[in-house]
Amino acid sequence: MPYATSRLSIFVDGNNMFYAQQKNGWFFDPKRVLEHFTSDPDVNLINAFWYTGLKDPQDQRGFRDALISLGYTVRTKILKEYYDDNSGRYSQKANLDIEIVVDMFNTVEQYNRVILFSGDGDFERAIELLRSKNTHITVVSTEGMIARELRNVTDRYIDLNAIRKEIEKSDY
Repeated sequence: MPYATSRLSIFVDGNNMFYAQQKNGWFFDPKRVLEHFTSDPDVNLINAFWYTGLKDPQDQRGFRDALISLGYTVRTKILKEYYDDNSGRYSQKANLDIEIVVDMFNTVEQYNRVILFSGDGDFERAIELLRSKNTHITVVSTEGMIARELRNVTDRYIDLNAIRKEIEKSDY
């Protein structure tokens, strides 16, 4: 028997979205994201996950607490420093792709719709497998930062700029 309501899970690749928002020149409000995607009364939010890298365990404490109070499950990893021989520069990275995929598959029986905020092509195979389980996948990213592979495998792509009015963080 099909479900009358859409059971939604949201997965936000926080570091990927930080750079996408920086590129666009505006930032979205995590609360408004939830409101936007659950405004339809036939949508039941099952889970909302936010993944982010940290400089140290206290980094972004206020932001993480705010996310938790909004209902997000926050997953973190300490940033690792890498040296690029070609550029001679150090960069920091906390790759949380595995954590995102684990949570997607660990909760797969709970939802029938996913919204993934990421442009990372590494999610291609996971999205293919989720779609084979009759899960509708929407990817939210921005032009120039979404991998062709990810865009091709998703059911629906939404550019952040197309929903800017609904989700943009306003100055308080």
